[in-house]
Amino acid sequence: MLQNGKIKGLIFDCYKTLIDIKTDERSRETNERVSRWLLYQGVRIEPERLREEYRWKIIGRLGNSGQQHPDIRIEEIFAEICAENAFKEIDPYWLGIETAKVFRTASIRKLEAYPQSLRLLEKYRNIPKCIVSNAQRVFTEQELRFLGLYDRFNFTIMSSDHRIKKPDTRLFKMALDGLGLEPWEVLSIGDTPENDIYPPQSLGMNAMHIRDAWRYA
Repeated sequence: MLQNGKIKGLIFDCYKTLIDIKTDERSRETNERVSRWLLYQGVRIEPERLREEYRWKIIGRLGNSGQQHPDIRIEEIFAEICAENAFKEIDPYWLGIETAKVFRTASIRKLEAYPQSLRLLEKYRNIPKCIVSNAQRVFTEQELRFLGLYDRFNFTIMSSDHRIKKPDTRLFKMALDGLGLEPWEVLSIGDTPENDIYPPQSLGMNAMHIRDAWRYA
């Protein structure tokens, strides 16, 4: 895979590349759990309204971003919802962060590291690596940590930090800068051609689907 030393750095996507995940954010069950938890934090909002408020606030933020491939910070959406539905004094900033985590916990149906990806990371443990992911830092960093993945990378670039998503090539340029390598010295690995293959290739990088990369584990 490393082509006789030509490849000196690796970029990995996160979900469906390193982590096998299944979520259900719009289910009644998910939103009921969050709604009940919020009552104990001083916020009253019915599950159906919570689901719709969340949806429309994200649509509004993305539509007003001015970016071609925008992203939001989910904790800011929940901070707004909490502030608008509080029945006692709250700290919206703190509660937005905690609600984002509770929402994630309630929506998760499956979350585990791919054994093949773990073997791949172990085999190439001495090669500089980073993650470039369309992900929310507020819970993704913690998921990487408790799955034993976070410390295997030199750094992580998440779309919520920069409010732009792949396929925006700026995220891959940041990765190149962080690795301190030339494009042809780096291999991008992911599961979505539109996000993980074509954008880095347009910058002169090498790219490979994760299922092809597993063959080298």
